[in-house]
Amino acid sequence: MSFLEMLTPQNSAIALIDYQPAMFQGVQSHDRLVTMNNVQILAKAAKLFNIPTVLTTVAKDSFSGPFIPEVTELFPNHDIIDRTSMNSWLDPNFRKAVAATGRKKFVIAGLWTEACVIFPTLDMLREGYEIYIAADACGDLSPEAHERSMQRAIQAGAVPITSSQYAYELQQDWARSETYDGMMDIQKAHSPYGIQIRFSKWALGEHASEGGPAK
Repeated sequence: MSFLEMLTPQNSAIALIDYQPAMFQGVQSHDRLVTMNNVQILAKAAKLFNIPTVLTTVAKDSFSGPFIPEVTELFPNHDIIDRTSMNSWLDPNFRKAVAATGRKKFVIAGLWTEACVIFPTLDMLREGYEIYIAADACGDLSPEAHERSMQRAIQAGAVPITSSQYAYELQQDWARSETYDGMMDIQKAHSPYGIQIRFSKWALGEHASEGGPAK
């Protein structure tokens, strides 16, 4: 395995951790709406490219509330793994779900960075996984809490990425028509780039495409 190898639909999987109301309440490192948009970019890209996806919550019924429906509705047949541990890797059902993907490259994002992201990151690195943290979809109690956690993860060997970067890395070429429209829908719904897409379609016609003229 190599960090120089691109993330693809065939070699990567994703774990989304603790996007729950109680956890969002504590986020002060990022605008929470930005975090909400970015986790949806990840989830919708995973759905579009058929990426193995692991969803997990902490204390769903007793404290933190359900995983946000904007994500779970994309995966109606998924079992959402509920835990008591801050560290997802301590939960046998999470470890089983990760192993079942058959992938060694894992994108991780969650709330909060200093616990629910960094803890499984360290354990999974130790177990031989390559970890890519979608930093702009994470959040923490303060900017410093997020940054120190990201620094620790990077020093341990994790790779920081962004949510749109992962989506673009999966697409690679705008001429891949089977996922082009889905990518455009994601960008229009959750990214400032959506403004440019709407303008170009208005100015040049709905046929306008980064993939070039229709063939």
